[in-house]
Amino acid sequence: MEEEHPAYFVKSVGKAFDVLRAFTSDTPRLTVSQIAAATDITRASARRFLLTLADLGYLRTDGQSFELTARSLELGSSFLSTLSLPRVAEPHLKLLASELGETASLCVLDGADVAYVACVPSPRLLNVSISVGTRFPAWATSMGRVLLAALPAGSLEAYYESVHLQRYTEHSVGSLEALKDEVSLARSQGWSMVSQELENGLRGVAVPIWCGDEAVGAVNVSLQTHRSSQDVIEQTVVPLLQETAREIGLDYQGRPAKRLGGVDVLRPEMADMQT
Repeated sequence: MEEEHPAYFVKSVGKAFDVLRAFTSDTPRLTVSQIAAATDITRASARRFLLTLADLGYLRTDGQSFELTARSLELGSSFLSTLSLPRVAEPHLKLLASELGETASLCVLDGADVAYVACVPSPRLLNVSISVGTRFPAWATSMGRVLLAALPAGSLEAYYESVHLQRYTEHSVGSLEALKDEVSLARSQGWSMVSQELENGLRGVAVPIWCGDEAVGAVNVSLQTHRSSQDVIEQTVVPLLQETAREIGLDYQGRPAKRLGGVDVLRPEMADMQT
């Protein structure tokens, strides 16, 4: 059943972006038939969209298959150039990555996904290729869970009503109730750890970046599970993440975190409730 749209919606524009989004790191080259199948349009329509996008410079073709060109980067670079948060975060991420010897990233919540907007890679090779623009389902990641935990109740409930869970590994959260428990835990403790739910052998840890009452993003580190236990990570990595998030928040015009009993409280309204 075709999705309903408002009267102003231009379907051809939506389909053009569907075509562009069909090109991924796993499918960088696609034929007309593959695009038609991926976007649920006819081969004739797919061919017209592909040739038009090629004429505009966003795709190139060898006559059989199509792939993105460097010009497609313009679609995202304008957003990144106006988003100062990645620029503010980058030096802090570099310091964090250097201290931990692990990949450090900045993510934002974008619809039902988290999107990487800054990333400082580890010298170690990870199974998951992470770079600016990489997207993952929010429910399956540590950064997604801390950002979901920061949503207003109504927005979070709407997310739960629409979310589709799947098993990436045998460790992936298996039910909506289990996901709700994980998000509640992230809210109560102020950070999240997700172990091998998206990729075997990989563990992610994240904390939100608070500016005033808004979580504007999340700082995350990706770690190989054999390197440290969860207890060690909680004692050593989480505090560094919290400090990094606090510093980014301050630089991004956030207000200083309040101290309660010698403990930094990163979420401003939580601090206010306890003073």
